[in-house]
Amino acid sequence: MDRQKLLTIFGIAWVSAALLTWFLYAKTKAPKTEATAKILAAARNLPAGSLLSQKDLKLITVVARDLPSGALTGPQDALNRALLFPVNLNEPITAPKLATLGSAEGISATIQPGMRAVSVAFTDASGASGLLQPRSHVDVLFTRAGSLTEAMTVTLLENVVVLSVGRNTEVQQTTVANAKAAVRSSTSTQTATLMVTPEQAQLLELGKNQGKISLSLRNPSDRTARTEPKAAVIEEIDPLLLTRSAKRGSRLPPGINLKDKNAWAKLIGEESDGTPKKAPPPKPEPPKPKLTVDVFRGDKHVQEIFP
Repeated sequence: MDRQKLLTIFGIAWVSAALLTWFLYAKTKAPKTEATAKILAAARNLPAGSLLSQKDLKLITVVARDLPSGALTGPQDALNRALLFPVNLNEPITAPKLATLGSAEGISATIQPGMRAVSVAFTDASGASGLLQPRSHVDVLFTRAGSLTEAMTVTLLENVVVLSVGRNTEVQQTTVANAKAAVRSSTSTQTATLMVTPEQAQLLELGKNQGKISLSLRNPSDRTARTEPKAAVIEEIDPLLLTRSAKRGSRLPPGINLKDKNAWAKLIGEESDGTPKKAPPPKPEPPKPKLTVDVFRGDKHVQEIFP
């Protein structure tokens, strides 16, 4: 093989190696150019209920494949609309985070259409020991006090969103000042504003006026609901409490079971079907006593009886 052929083969090999090296570098190390888009974002930290103006908005550039759902492309899409949720600096503002155009500024704008805001009082003992925060999810428990047969607790509402705690509509950051304030107010009464339907608002108001309301904190991702809510009564805590109390109070003979419908009806004077027993016929009047007269004639004593 002559010298010219060797040089040609060497040149082709060198060019092929250079091309392969460039191709591998372009695929692994070289910066990639991806499609981008400009979307609307917050120019500063904004609380829920803020009515957006031009100074609150700016445009940011994001990769097109990372575009959030409902992203807005211009300030005209968000001006004069209220925020339903708080947003941070540079956080994209999307359509689901905004109230409808013309909504009022403030916390009332965060109430969804068809819903109502109702406040309930709670303490650490009845409100998850101060763990309640805005946008928490809770169950509402209703407790009715009274005698042993009247006392009960029932889950009145399930998976209710907390709109605010007191006047706070944002999750409070844990600081030394907040911790000291929480210690001072641990026994004081606070209020939680719940977002409920009009029908639930009626139940809640009735429960507030007829018994005690407590809030049970739940996981926000837990969407389960009981199909057949059941009230908790004293018999579930101590099944024999009523029997013992009745025995102490009325000295029932041994072997009487108050849970037996027929035995209970017999004790309270009713038939087994719940109807009152018929009154017994009146007793006949006793015969009137006869008139007896004692007659004394000297030393003789005679009793005369007159009908």
